[in-house]
Amino acid sequence: MPSFGLQMPSFTFHDVPNERMFERIAETAIAAEDAGLDSFWVMDHYHQIPMVGRDTEPMLEAYSLLSGIAARTHRIKLGAMVTGVTHRNPAFLAKVVTTLDIVSSGRAILGIGAAWNERESRAYGYDWPSTAERFERLEDALQICRAMFTHDRTTFHGSRHSVEGAINVPQPVQSGGPRILIGGMGERKTLRLVAQYADMWNGFGDPTTVRHKLAVLDGHRRDVGRDRSEIETTRLGTPITDPAIVDTSHAFLVAGLDGMIFGTPTGTTPDQVADAARKVTAAFA
Repeated sequence: MPSFGLQMPSFTFHDVPNERMFERIAETAIAAEDAGLDSFWVMDHYHQIPMVGRDTEPMLEAYSLLSGIAARTHRIKLGAMVTGVTHRNPAFLAKVVTTLDIVSSGRAILGIGAAWNERESRAYGYDWPSTAERFERLEDALQICRAMFTHDRTTFHGSRHSVEGAINVPQPVQSGGPRILIGGMGERKTLRLVAQYADMWNGFGDPTTVRHKLAVLDGHRRDVGRDRSEIETTRLGTPITDPAIVDTSHAFLVAGLDGMIFGTPTGTTPDQVADAARKVTAAFA
């Protein structure tokens, strides 16, 4: 049986003042938990992204927000979809996610990727290295976070990041630490890192695209000797039921993400959307 989570990409509520913004977000997370959803996610961005809204629209820091949500919920897993590797020192990120795991009593997931928003990064004064270097940083971060999730003290020397006796006490609540999800579609680098280091992969696309990416992932997985059951596969999508935008939703979303999320479940009734979602999730069978 497939499981479902909720990602909340926008905090623009026209009828909610800033001092009530968190309450509205928390109410949404609680409703998702009460409805039986398995996970609740927010984006790791400092500006709103173009495919969702204007860059001046409200955006909250992901992990501060998730810790607040953790205090209001009891069961639902919590994570960022996905953390930009250039946004935080990897050892600091391991400490942040460990703290979320403690606050939530063992419900944190580390979602991470190579980052893509150059404009946002430069606005905040972050380095914007080449694509190759960002993936080197990502590989270092994956190893540092895994080590710090499972050891009180970590020393690691990577190609871009090193730690010398980094202490992570207390350790996460979850045995082995929070699960690590890598987001992205790159066949040569991203999916290789998924096969080597991740517990979960998140991608997007129509069923044909998803099946192709899974076949590529299977090849990398076999190369490193991991069983497919060791890596949970997930897909990001935006179900749409509003009849006013169903006819234009595909064109809007495809334009917004260069066609990468085509296959978004749409319909004028919840049953139609559910049927479309079943067709998409069948690609993971």
